Amino acid sequence: GVLINELAMRPHNSGHWSIDGAVTSQFENHLRGVLDLPLGDTSSRQNWSVMVNVVGGEETDLYSGADRALREDPELKIHVYAKEARKGRKLGHVTVCGDDLAPLLSRAHHAADEISGG
Repeated sequence: GVLINELAMRPHNSGHWSIDGAVTSQFENHLRGVLDLPLGDTSSRQNWSVMVNVVGGEETDLYSGADRALREDPELKIHVYAKEARKGRKLGHVTVCGDDLAPLLSRAHHAADEISGG
């Protein structure tokens, strides 16, 4: 017989921006490919999509930081991975999309810092 311990789709995590920034994310297209379905449109929704990782810092309650960040900037997309918080561990990411790169970078970094307590 066949014993399967674990199955894990592993599109590269540098493409997490595509969840919010592309018409069809790399994750959805991975599933479509595995299921032999037509691939979706990978076009960007806006001119820029900025993704910044949330890395473990002093804060262990990421959700209160996410709450503060979203109240300050409601256009953010925040993804927290429900991992145990440890300093230096990737715990989530923030994505923000728009037309002007410099402010998007600033907003995403600010939010990631707010979430992690950095």
